[in-house]
Amino acid sequence: MTFSQVLYLATLSTLLVEFSCSAAEASDQPRVEKPANFVSAEAWGSKPDAIGEERRHTPKFVTLHHAGVLWTTDRDPVEFVRNMQAWGKRRPQIEQPPRNTYWPDLPYHFMIAPDGRIFEGRPVEFQPESNTQYDLDGHIGVELMGNFELQRPSKEQVESAVALVAWIVDQHDIAVKDISTHQRVAKGQTTCPGRDFARYFEGNEPQFRKWVEQTLEGEEPSIDLGPPLKNGPTELITDTKPAKK
Repeated sequence: MTFSQVLYLATLSTLLVEFSCSAAEASDQPRVEKPANFVSAEAWGSKPDAIGEERRHTPKFVTLHHAGVLWTTDRDPVEFVRNMQAWGKRRPQIEQPPRNTYWPDLPYHFMIAPDGRIFEGRPVEFQPESNTQYDLDGHIGVELMGNFELQRPSKEQVESAVALVAWIVDQHDIAVKDISTHQRVAKGQTTCPGRDFARYFEGNEPQFRKWVEQTLEGEEPSIDLGPPLKNGPTELITDTKPAKK
């Protein structure tokens, strides 16, 4: 073998090593950035109590919820989140069994306001809470404010939900097939997240999962909420005014 051939092979070997390292580094990079409209727990003034070590878990699923409380335009998302956290701590004094269990922090890991802001809740390394019976281990809870039996989510909420869930599954290596709803994981116990949001999880290829997949692939999904369901709510959450006194 000539000197030129040896030099060529050495150069080729070096290039292959560099290419392999670059590919490995690229594969370790997250595909999805944290949504820009993210509000940290510190920013909204979270005051959690300590959660027991026995509640630690490894995220494996993402489960979507709605608050189940009619949202009106006079509400303040920050106040809503703070009140929910305080209510969880007071449940033993104000709720009847079996709802009187103590919740040291928000029951959900993330909450999404009608304007699309994403509020950080319970740390993802701890299991969520629920008033229904299913194995909570591994579930990341994402709640959209509002009652989607009576009103429709805003486009901003759904867009934020898609962006957030794509970021979560990318961060924790969760399969897209493991994105679901409260109604589906707690079968026969609840209508959560309400029919006008649950519609995006129906069928063999749920629309919500498609939007998440597009986001993971670096595309910007074209999110269209579609027309109101037959006999379903027609008013957007951002248009629901408080009842006149």
